[in-house]
Amino acid sequence: MKKIAILFFFIGISLFSSEGFSQSEINQTDAQGKRHGVWKKTYPGTEQLRYEGTFDHGKEVGEFKFYCEKCKDKPTVIKNFNGKDNIADVKYFTIKGKLVSEGKMKGKDRIGEWVYYHEKSKNVMTRENYINGKLDGKVTTYYPNGKITEETNYIKGIKEGEDNYYSPEGVLLKKLLYKEDQLQGPALYYDAYGNVVIEGFYKDGKKHGLWKYYKNGKVILEETYPKNK
Repeated sequence: MKKIAILFFFIGISLFSSEGFSQSEINQTDAQGKRHGVWKKTYPGTEQLRYEGTFDHGKEVGEFKFYCEKCKDKPTVIKNFNGKDNIADVKYFTIKGKLVSEGKMKGKDRIGEWVYYHEKSKNVMTRENYINGKLDGKVTTYYPNGKITEETNYIKGIKEGEDNYYSPEGVLLKKLLYKEDQLQGPALYYDAYGNVVIEGFYKDGKKHGLWKYYKNGKVILEETYPKNK
C-alpha cells in the first residue's frame, strides 16, 4: 500500500512538472531573439486573447487566430500559413462568428481572388481580384438573389474600363466608362425594361457636351454641359 502511495505521488509530481514545462514554453525566442514555438498574447490588463499561433524561428506557421477585445473565444480573423512565400489563407468573421470574407494574403498584401458574403446569408456579395495588395481585374457585386448588381474593372488599384449596373432581374440599368479612376466617355442610363432614358458624355468625371433625356423613345429634354453661367 505504501509503495502504491509513493507511485501516485511521483506520477502527480511528473504531471505537475510537465504542465509547468508546457506553460514555460509559451512566448519563447530562439538564440537570435526571434519568436519560436507557441505564442499567445492578451490585451493589456485583461485575460482576453489578442492572438495565438506558432512561430518557427520568427516565421508564422500553421494556424493563427486573432481576437477583438470583446470576442471571448470567437476569433475575428483566422490565418493559415502554408509555409511557402509567406502566403496565408485568410478568413474574416463577425463577432458572432459569421464569415465575412476570405482570400489569400502575402505578408500584409491581399493577392488572388477575394470573396465577400452578404450580412444575413452565406450568399456571395462580391468577388474581386488582387495583385500585390491592389485591385486588378474584374470586380463583380451580387444581389442577395445571386443576380449581378455591378461589373467593373480595375488595373493596379485604379478603376479602368466599363462599369455596368443591373436590376435584380438582370436588366442593364447603367453603362459607364472609366479611365484612370474617372468617368470618361459615353454614358447610357436605362429603365427597368431596357429602354434608354438618358444619354450623354463624361469628361474628367463631369458631364460634358450634349445630354439627352428620353420618354417613350422620344427626346423630351436636351442639355449642354458645362452650362453657361
